[in-house]
Amino acid sequence: MGGAQEPPGPTTPLLIACALGIERLALRTGRRGDGVPGPGPVSIIRSGMGPRAAENAVRVALGQQGAGGTAVIASGFCAGLEPGMHPGDLVVAEETRDSAGTTACTGTGLLVDALVRAVPGRTVHTGPLNGSGHVVRGPERAGLRATGAIAVDMESAATLRTAVRTGPRPVAAVRVVVDAPEHELVRISTVRGGISAFRVLRAVLPAFHEWHRSLLLPRR
Repeated sequence: MGGAQEPPGPTTPLLIACALGIERLALRTGRRGDGVPGPGPVSIIRSGMGPRAAENAVRVALGQQGAGGTAVIASGFCAGLEPGMHPGDLVVAEETRDSAGTTACTGTGLLVDALVRAVPGRTVHTGPLNGSGHVVRGPERAGLRATGAIAVDMESAATLRTAVRTGPRPVAAVRVVVDAPEHELVRISTVRGGISAFRVLRAVLPAFHEWHRSLLLPRR
């Protein structure tokens, strides 16, 4: 399995799954923070687009690791659903959901706090993250917003659902808004928004390490 490997630790690995090459590039080349990794090796995989690709990639990755309890984070870009969202805003899911069901996320508050420190000045939104099998546009976004969802992407729900089905483990989803109600991707002006979102995604890894350590290191 390809990925960025941290020095092996004595405890639980962390798997970060994203769909696109540009997302994996941002995560692999981004800021490493304080140099203190989580309590185990870290792998970053590119699943490919769509829920089926995400399911297959996560199932294979967790099988290869062969370690129970591997923590899983779904990350990358998303479309924001709430008015007032901007490219570069962060979304931390309280749960992911799609037609196959709902998956509760672990340590949402820990992640929010860590992201505020890692990416100061960026707005962090929390709430349900909806999954879709296709790119969502126009009226369909309004329909999803009416259900309480704050953002939508194609892979997070499938990633986390597959992860917990293979065994109990901490799971989370952190996405960067690249497309928002007032900043749709179809507009030329959103090229700048895409650059902003890429820069934010490059800065999140220290927060992922902090979440991983906070959840899995022994408590006194």
